[in-house]
Amino acid sequence: MILSNEFGPGFPDGKMIVMNASELAERMANLAFAFRGYNTTNLGRSNELLNHPTYGPLVEEKLREASSCCGKITGKSIDLVARVQQQQETDLQSYDEAVALIVAMELAQIQLLETCFDIQLKSAQLSLGYSLGEIVALTAGDALTMEDALTVPISLAEDCVALAADVTLGILLTRKAPLSIEDVTRGCLQINAEGKGIVGPSAFLSPNSMLLMGQRDSLDRLQGWLKKNHSGVTSLRKNKQQWPPLHTPIVWERQIPDRAAYLMHTLSGGFSAPQPAVLSLVTGTTSYHDHNAREILHQWVDHPQRLWDAVYEVLSCGIETIVHVGPEPNIIPSTFQRLQDNVEAQTENSIGMRALSAAVSRPWLQSILPERLGLLRAPLIKHIVLEDWLLEHAAEASGT
Repeated sequence: MILSNEFGPGFPDGKMIVMNASELAERMANLAFAFRGYNTTNLGRSNELLNHPTYGPLVEEKLREASSCCGKITGKSIDLVARVQQQQETDLQSYDEAVALIVAMELAQIQLLETCFDIQLKSAQLSLGYSLGEIVALTAGDALTMEDALTVPISLAEDCVALAADVTLGILLTRKAPLSIEDVTRGCLQINAEGKGIVGPSAFLSPNSMLLMGQRDSLDRLQGWLKKNHSGVTSLRKNKQQWPPLHTPIVWERQIPDRAAYLMHTLSGGFSAPQPAVLSLVTGTTSYHDHNAREILHQWVDHPQRLWDAVYEVLSCGIETIVHVGPEPNIIPSTFQRLQDNVEAQTENSIGMRALSAAVSRPWLQSILPERLGLLRAPLIKHIVLEDWLLEHAAEASGT
């Protein structure tokens, strides 16, 4: 399946499902929580949640806890409450505060859902997270503490920011045929061997698109190599923003993976399996158990995010509802939106949605149909952006 390749803000209002707290609670057995990662904007509707009479005290508590942890690690005075109140957006130079803000707000949103609506994260079928979101999913699932979640990324934030100075992010894509990961990998190795900058995949978004990060002009040189050697036509769209080159071999330059592993020795958590199970974008499956969090998070630092594998896993394991956690979540909802749009367009003239719904709801039929039938479930998944839902259903909330 070939997807369209534009990133949007996620699901437009007309695509979001409307349900009250009771209806949401009834869906937990087939529900996944999806946590967002770092972006160039990280505030979302946090100020509205902070100023809400019912939600505000709990949100402030989480922001102050994260401020304290971030200040302890960096030695700086950090006030995330003031940042949110003043609507002061983060940037690359405040990357450490951005990490703390995202972690705090995602954990606050989950605690609001649990405290004010008695909807418990652990009752869900699974959770997942893109980039930093995976660490928050582990924290929300009681496998790590907030201090654990912040220690490694904030301790290494300064070096990650420094590496971003000459790094460009781009989306590599094809129009008709799937991308050959083998060809792209071979091309990256050829470019890296020239000794003029490192390039590598940061995320596998779909069969025909991936995120790449490259130093200096290495992305351009890779594109030239692929046009000569790749069987399909590729195009490269560059992002003008600067990004920390996590999930790529660029971080090897400052030994960030090994330094992260060393720091993980002193984490207090990581000795219990997360509840619910966390679908890792490092491995593409629910890999965490009671003692391997450090091993997987070590790989998290420099391994590409396997978003497409995670999307297929979500669809194939019977998930019916996805709750998107964090300030203005983007990449996971937009990925599902593109897939939904493509499935609907592909099936419009060949199979009706009613017939599609019947097919994917019969396990015996699924077993004899093509392996990737699960992808056809994309239009049937219900999506909720949690910060929007909390503000829309505040009247139902009980006092904290």
